Amino acid sequence: MKRIGLKVAYDGTDFAGYQIQPNERTVQGELESVLKNIHKGMSIRVTASGRTDTGVHARGQIVHFDTSLSFPVDRWPIALNSQLPADIRVLEAADVPADFHARYSAKTKEYRYRVLTSAQADVFRRNYTYHVRYPLDVEAMQRAAVQLLGTHDFSSFCTAKAEVEDKVRTIEDVALWREGDELIFSIRGNGFLYNMVRIIVGTLLEIGAGKRSAEEVAKILAARSREAAGKTAPGHGLILWSVEYDEWQAGKQ
Repeated sequence: MKRIGLKVAYDGTDFAGYQIQPNERTVQGELESVLKNIHKGMSIRVTASGRTDTGVHARGQIVHFDTSLSFPVDRWPIALNSQLPADIRVLEAADVPADFHARYSAKTKEYRYRVLTSAQADVFRRNYTYHVRYPLDVEAMQRAAVQLLGTHDFSSFCTAKAEVEDKVRTIEDVALWREGDELIFSIRGNGFLYNMVRIIVGTLLEIGAGKRSAEEVAKILAARSREAAGKTAPGHGLILWSVEYDEWQAGKQ
């Protein structure tokens, strides 16, 4: 047996998230179905760097699986993409060490969130951006974002459904910039809690709209309560951008 790592991109619009769910279309389900075909009916388990929710997209999701097949590693994307639906693409593959783990070996992840700030919604970007009609104070949001840097207990920025007890995470970088009529949020860290990025973005948008002050972020962190933070931004504006590892840098661009 050998372990294969894959860099996968997908449009999350028509998926009920990454993780397999009964009677739902999922990214994991599609990948494992194709791998089962390639392995002549043998079930193959695929493990990802993390789950993405309904409607959330990925440009650099990393997964791994074990296989007894011996064809060249650069043939995996071709073999998989020939059977995968058009909204999933395997971008590259690599032989990785036997102890490589897509989730636990990850060093940093970057998520990006796209906000459309035009007067009217764009029918062609409705599944990939969150349309905000009201004016946003970008400078205030940038001042607020700086307070998230470093190691903190992010309980306030985590859904009550979170199963983990340890909610301490490290945010290495938070950036915010404009691209035409879009506002792009980039958040990079060593790990993220359930809905953490979307709650951070929702809170920053409330600050940008003047509903909260930029200085409020420190108090929100200290509260360690979901009720202290802002609304959760919709999933369709979120992209898992990249994942970085010591063993393999496929997620890095």
